[in-house]
Amino acid sequence: MKTKLILVVALLIIPLTSGIAQNSDSYVVPKTQWGQPDLQGVWNFNSETPLQRSEEYGDREYLTQDEILQARIDRTESRAEADAQEAVLNVNPEAPPVAERSGGYNNFWFEGAAIGENVRTSLITYPLNGRLPERVEGSMVHTANLGPDVPGDRPVRAIFGGIAKDGPEDRGLSERCMIGFNAGPPLSGGGYNANIQIIQNRDHVVILTEMVHDARIVPLDSDGSLDDNIRLWTGDSRGYFDGDTLIVETKNFSELLPSFSRFGTAKDKVLTERFTRVNYSTVDYGWSLEDPSTFTDRITATLPMTKVAGQLYEYACHEGNYGMINILRGARADERRAAEAGSGN
Repeated sequence: MKTKLILVVALLIIPLTSGIAQNSDSYVVPKTQWGQPDLQGVWNFNSETPLQRSEEYGDREYLTQDEILQARIDRTESRAEADAQEAVLNVNPEAPPVAERSGGYNNFWFEGAAIGENVRTSLITYPLNGRLPERVEGSMVHTANLGPDVPGDRPVRAIFGGIAKDGPEDRGLSERCMIGFNAGPPLSGGGYNANIQIIQNRDHVVILTEMVHDARIVPLDSDGSLDDNIRLWTGDSRGYFDGDTLIVETKNFSELLPSFSRFGTAKDKVLTERFTRVNYSTVDYGWSLEDPSTFTDRITATLPMTKVAGQLYEYACHEGNYGMINILRGARADERRAAEAGSGN
């Protein structure tokens, strides 16, 4: 069976040069009525490429053809396993055998594969080893993550998890719907709802993220930057066009955020993003992050975004969602049971 699978996947292999050909100089970027490159539409930024490069690849940026083939085989096998798990969750008596761990009901929503081909060894292109640079001595490390609560102090700066269940202030920022776990900025694929919508007029670009439905309104001028004392969850963004590329520079991030991943605080973070439409269905998205309070060097990454023939839908985080209430209610119920057991009742 595995031999057949290898043969089928091998027949589907597309040479790397085909992807490059789509981005040739012959493509003419469409323009808006104001003469600006037209980036409008809904774009998916999910990716199967890891953020950081496995050390086995060293400084090598791209996978070989054999490695791409193996990645496709692994993806096909993972999809078959996911289908089997879903069948178990649907209580299908004809479901094929599956591992004991079937996951949660929300497995259905996870994006198991990206649109397009994974040919890079990492999204990070600088440092040259494709990994996060060393951190500044004394910079914070946020240990909260999915799983059991961890020790910590308020305010919780971690995106996931929490430090306790005494109140909503003990939960991670995404659980509190302050910011989406993949919406950035910068954007980072993975999970679900990895979509944005770009809307343009003459003087502004709006970058609407599906996760927590946040809209970054980007003025296309350098005037009126916010005072340094004013801090925002997604920072203060200013943009301009350099040829066919939209460049967005963002600062004034809230210090209640980590700088990147689980490290530092975002107080001194400066983010530069680049959006370049390279063919009808693809925008090359790249970003560079500098934070001298958290990292000893800058971080640069690239991530292709693929056009989606659809629209964004409301991401109702707490509006009508009782998740936070039930987290706290469940903790109170656990406390009551523990107290009753301790009293012998």
